Amino acid sequence: MKVAGLGFRREAGVASLREALDAAGGPEGLAALATLSDKADATALRVLAQQLGLLIRSIPAEALTEIETVTQSELIRAAFGTGSVAEAAAIAAAGRGARLISARAVSRDRMATAAIAEGDGE
Repeated sequence: MKVAGLGFRREAGVASLREALDAAGGPEGLAALATLSDKADATALRVLAQQLGLLIRSIPAEALTEIETVTQSELIRAAFGTGSVAEAAAIAAAGRGARLISARAVSRDRMATAAIAEGDGE
């Protein structure tokens, strides 16, 4: 299963999320979008998921702790215990054997990040 992880500021719009997703490789072949549980209900994310016909996977923050990521943000590491919310959410949601196939990409306005992982979905 191929999943896009998204990290974003609460005020990010659909355009920012879509731009980050496109920069990470686009929505083709995705089974779901994944993000932190406390942002899974964000309007922009729900609209993007509806536009793309994808489910949203809600990932608890504690599930991201200690997931190794390719990119590193000290701010994100201090807050969540991982280097990238987008990369860690994608890996967590993709299931066993998940591997990152697209590292974190950032929207031009820096409001959203996206990464893509693939795993067995379990």
